[in-house]
Amino acid sequence: MPRTMRAVVVMGVAGCGKSTVGAAICNRTGARMIEGDAFHPQSNIRKMSAGIPLDDADRAGWLARLGEELASTVATGDTAVLACSALKRRYRDTLRAAVPDVGFVYLALTPTEAAERVSHRPGHFMPATLIESQFRDLETPTGEPRVLTVNATDPWPSIVDAVLAWWR
Repeated sequence: MPRTMRAVVVMGVAGCGKSTVGAAICNRTGARMIEGDAFHPQSNIRKMSAGIPLDDADRAGWLARLGEELASTVATGDTAVLACSALKRRYRDTLRAAVPDVGFVYLALTPTEAAERVSHRPGHFMPATLIESQFRDLETPTGEPRVLTVNATDPWPSIVDAVLAWWR
């Protein structure tokens, strides 16, 4: 399936559905799923598990590694979908530096909805107490190139349909 964007980042705060939407996109397209959380170093996981928000320095190496993973996937001719918070413009720019034509799907969600979802998510290292810090760090991608904003509370199939219509 030809695309001008060989990679898409599904982004937003914790609980918005990045992994679910990303996996559904991959199931429909055959793209390679890259789960951003799987690339966090143990030091980041320990911090978040303890309820301590990550800062820019904590995220720098993680984002660089995700950029490398995106670039290597695209270099092999495959299409990639990355589930990654990408909360700040400079974080997204790190990913754009790795794959210049990467697109971003921003799953918009309110703090109340995010906290509700995260509080019911079993076995994840990100506690609901960090939701406030996620929204404090969030710089919405308004006006940035190759960005689709969707309501994260819409049904997953509708979100995936919208993403695929935009991506193609």
